[in-house]
Amino acid sequence: MLLEEYNFKHEVLDDPGPVLVDFWAAWCGPCRAMNPVLTAIARDYKVCKVNTETNPQLAAKFQVSAIPLLLIFRDGKVVRRYEGVTDQGTLRSDLAALTS
Repeated sequence: MLLEEYNFKHEVLDDPGPVLVDFWAAWCGPCRAMNPVLTAIARDYKVCKVNTETNPQLAAKFQVSAIPLLLIFRDGKVVRRYEGVTDQGTLRSDLAALTS
């Protein structure tokens, strides 16, 4: 699910979670490399994407200084932060721990 400023609160902050949010940009090669991983995870968990070029306010709010940046939210708060390419096993393990 693609997020913008107008739906971020409803889809992420108001959701008890966990919600995985990917901050990315179209020109970012490592961001594109994460797409298959995120698609696979989205079969089991809520995954949302924020384009940092079209949503600079959200990127600034969450102190995005490098992409890809992945944040896991639970109960409206950031509980995990991953900078750069992150393997599926790590993400699934952390999401599963936050689900139970």
